Amino acid sequence: MTTKTAEPIDLPAPVAAYFAADTTGAEAVAQCFTDGAVVIDERQEYRGRTAIARWKAAVSAKFRYSVERLGVQVSGDQATVAGRVTGDFPGSPVELRYHFTLEGDKIARLEIAP
Repeated sequence: MTTKTAEPIDLPAPVAAYFAADTTGAEAVAQCFTDGAVVIDERQEYRGRTAIARWKAAVSAKFRYSVERLGVQVSGDQATVAGRVTGDFPGSPVELRYHFTLEGDKIARLEIAP
């Protein structure tokens, strides 16, 4: 997975850590989350770091993709990143929204949706 941006986007530290970790591996991604964090992707829920690591490993094994961050909106502990995801999956490219709920320096919830 690669991430690129046309212009620098100022992301909250936990969100920036997530996108950086997404280029290195499932365990690195899981460490960006709180112990009881929830990820919702393709209408499936993954709860806890172990489940999040399994989710990310499965997605990475199935598809190669890159995310171009298009913009971010931040309000309190909420951050939404718009991204264009391009890869070897059906329907590529697709624009998705990554809705993050932050808790301190970790992510407590991530929902990925069109």
